[in-house]
Amino acid sequence: MAIPLKNIMHEKIKEVGSLTDVELYKYLTKDDFIITEDKFNKLLLDLEILGLIKVAWITKDARRIEIVTIKEEIDVVDEQNQEMMEKDYEASFPGFEK
Repeated sequence: MAIPLKNIMHEKIKEVGSLTDVELYKYLTKDDFIITEDKFNKLLLDLEILGLIKVAWITKDARRIEIVTIKEEIDVVDEQNQEMMEKDYEASFPGFEK
């Protein structure tokens, strides 16, 4: 079963982290993935809509493509609740002292 081109593009961007659209197109053609410019732009748009990449114009003819990293927020209340549950669990054993 063939891997969708969208996934291949996403993996290549993830490897590099940040590159231009021209560089990405060269990487794809080097790996024998020949696609039209319209299809290339459609795949970039799909990845951006899915929230996997960020595309920004850097010059009139060049775009910067970056991988989107999601930072996980730590909820202080949930963290405190988790600590209390762990302490209560440990204290439930007879003869436990800390």
